[in-house]
Amino acid sequence: MNEIASPMQLRLGFLRWALLFVPLVVLLGFGVSDFSGSGEDNRWFQALQKPEAQPPGWAFGAAWSVLYVMMGLAVTVVVTARGAKLRGLAVLLFFVQLALNLAWPIYFFGMHQVTGAFYLLVAVFVAAFATTIVFGRVRPLAAWLMVPYLAWLCFASVLNKQIDTLNPNAENLVVPRDSQRIQLAPPAP
Repeated sequence: MNEIASPMQLRLGFLRWALLFVPLVVLLGFGVSDFSGSGEDNRWFQALQKPEAQPPGWAFGAAWSVLYVMMGLAVTVVVTARGAKLRGLAVLLFFVQLALNLAWPIYFFGMHQVTGAFYLLVAVFVAAFATTIVFGRVRPLAAWLMVPYLAWLCFASVLNKQIDTLNPNAENLVVPRDSQRIQLAPPAP
């Protein structure tokens, strides 16, 4: 006998999946970011010339917080689309693009591969765009939740390319670990 779920059961199912996927995406994103040493505190990054369009450091954390939540909600919408033909493919594509996304801060901030990181961002965009298209075939809302992420990836790619252009030898830039010296006694005259 086929049973149809009540609206309350559907909402609770969505909530359960959202409580899994939203924190998972947020924690993975910020965990990898922290692991790779990304952000304004990275001494190598501080030494690079930045483009004029470079937003302040806090803007990246704020933007990624919103984007990760929206991405988690988008995959939740797809996972809860019971009976949708492309659901499995959509979820697979989502996690492929997420894995590529999570590799970027390691490649850029951790390994200092600015040029390679740009090409990786292009791959992230292609995978995220494919994900968005398939999401749209499963549930249009899921695709719309991915659109700000696609826009941010375009902006991030432009910034990455400009940093690459401004710093042609960024991969070889060596920043001393401790460039500040603490002096305990006054210098001798």
